[in-house]
Amino acid sequence: MIATASLEQLRRCHFAVDLGAARTRVHVKGAGLVVDQPSVAAVNTRNGALIAVGEFAERMTGRTPDYIRVVRPVSGGTVVDIEMAQRMLRHLLGDRMRRSLRRRPRLRAAACTPHDADPLAQRATIETLVGLGARRVELVDTLIAAAVGCGLPVERPEATMILMCGAAATQVAVLSLGSIVTAQRMPVGGEAVDRAIVQHLRHEHALMLPSQSVRPLQVALHGNGLTAQGPTSTEIHGRDVATGLARSVLVDTAAVREAIQTPLTTVLDGIYKVLRECPPDLVADLADRGIMMVGGSALLPGLDQMLREATGMPVNIAERPDVCAVQGLGDMLEGKVEPLVLDPLGT
Repeated sequence: MIATASLEQLRRCHFAVDLGAARTRVHVKGAGLVVDQPSVAAVNTRNGALIAVGEFAERMTGRTPDYIRVVRPVSGGTVVDIEMAQRMLRHLLGDRMRRSLRRRPRLRAAACTPHDADPLAQRATIETLVGLGARRVELVDTLIAAAVGCGLPVERPEATMILMCGAAATQVAVLSLGSIVTAQRMPVGGEAVDRAIVQHLRHEHALMLPSQSVRPLQVALHGNGLTAQGPTSTEIHGRDVATGLARSVLVDTAAVREAIQTPLTTVLDGIYKVLRECPPDLVADLADRGIMMVGGSALLPGLDQMLREATGMPVNIAERPDVCAVQGLGDMLEGKVEPLVLDPLGT
């Protein structure tokens, strides 16, 4: 809940971290967003040395010799390798920024955590930032942070609905009076859509895609890509499963849309469940206000149109959906969010 006490604690923090499965973002108080890089590290398995982090490490995916391993220390918003996450963050911040932070007395940090994160997952996030020198770590629900970051009036009694489309998971919640009324977390996200497309091309066209070519395929479904109004076909380049030779195929985009229906249906089921559990008065608010989409996978072409048709509700995408969570944390750190005061009678 966005209450006076929690906001006071956050205003004392010096930096905020959004550790996502796809990207890691760091907001430093007074400096703004200083890190926005893929959550990837490349390691030399012979001596344990860190070779690259961020975008350079991501470009190495699928192109390395045997002794170099590309790892992702964060999965589904949860740190799965604390030591590697610490090393990755140190290199992403750089020596100059780390020295600047270490000079702060009693360094405090804030971090996003998924809505239903268990105590072990929360502890892993805390230990990761303690390893960077933080003496105290405040945890904020990703849904609350993202709602604040995209400008939703979460402190009002009217309902707002937010759909957080992440790489490994999708979260949906109804917020009112500064807290979450009801929420669901679905274990499908942009990566599940990627896998569905890869499997479809392998089974139907005997084509293997390079590790970094799925996103261009989604971009090829530009405009209303997930709806029938999109392009009828698109050319895809890959490697033949049998011969290993490079070749191109003309892919029917209607078949691609069919292939990704399973993960998208799971998202719709989660939205319907939240609406069923939501008080009727708040559902009436949502009929007018609709759904706000945030997260990097919110930009999947045509996803907003598909949700609009399925729910009959207005669906909007935040101005910068990929950075809403860290932006919300940053606003709290900088004191741009007013505390919620539940004292209308002035007693």
